[in-house]
Amino acid sequence: MSRRSHIPSYRLHRPSGQAVVTLPSGTGDRRDVYLGVYGTDESRAEYLRVVAEWQASGRQLPQPAAATDITINELILRYWAFAEGYYTKNGKPTNQLERVRRSLGPVREKYGYTQARDFGPLALKAVREQMVQAGWVRRYINHCVGCVRRMFRWATEHELVPPSVYHGLQAVEGLKKGRCAARESPPVLPVPEDHLATVLPLLTPAARTMAELQRLTGMRPGEVTIMRPADIDRTGRVWAYRPASHKTEHHGAERVVYLGPKAQRVLWP
Repeated sequence: MSRRSHIPSYRLHRPSGQAVVTLPSGTGDRRDVYLGVYGTDESRAEYLRVVAEWQASGRQLPQPAAATDITINELILRYWAFAEGYYTKNGKPTNQLERVRRSLGPVREKYGYTQARDFGPLALKAVREQMVQAGWVRRYINHCVGCVRRMFRWATEHELVPPSVYHGLQAVEGLKKGRCAARESPPVLPVPEDHLATVLPLLTPAARTMAELQRLTGMRPGEVTIMRPADIDRTGRVWAYRPASHKTEHHGAERVVYLGPKAQRVLWP
């Protein structure tokens, strides 16, 4: 049995006569948790509860009652260890991980030594104002504030802060267009047709086909670069392309790109 799949055993602590389980963590730390009188039904039930919570927390050591005294800096370190494993796709970090890093920067700068349990709506608004003063655009700020909230939701789930902390942060509304000092981002527009017409003859056949497909379908670059014949249903008049991987697959959503006659003529060669 591998170390990763090993379940700590229920054991007798001879000096005290109590049952004990030794829980390891991914960082190499270990902690003995005493369960009550050895051999009793109560101690065995406590063993099952402790091990179940240890597994549910990602095999992290259980926190003592004083865990709610952790600082923002300590919370960020723990959350970052979780985020590095969670925000990955196909073995690589996603763009969301970088957004988490940027979002937590102002939190650490202003409140790093503050008790995490004391971080309330006014603190979140102060962090948001720092983002505004730094020149971040409104929509990005709203996304980053959401990242901060998610850290506290995670902390609540792992009993690192009282539930009231996360509930309080939910009361902070997002910045509204035209009603705040944050700058707006310019709209993302398609490439002008004359620019595309100038560039297309200079591209290789494969790159030219990908550019034309994006113009006709609105596909993301990652979707067009991984396109395979096996992913295209050509049984109907309109073909249906289902990318093997796409941006929202972790939500369980299906992504279908329909290819009409123009796209088919570009793609067929």
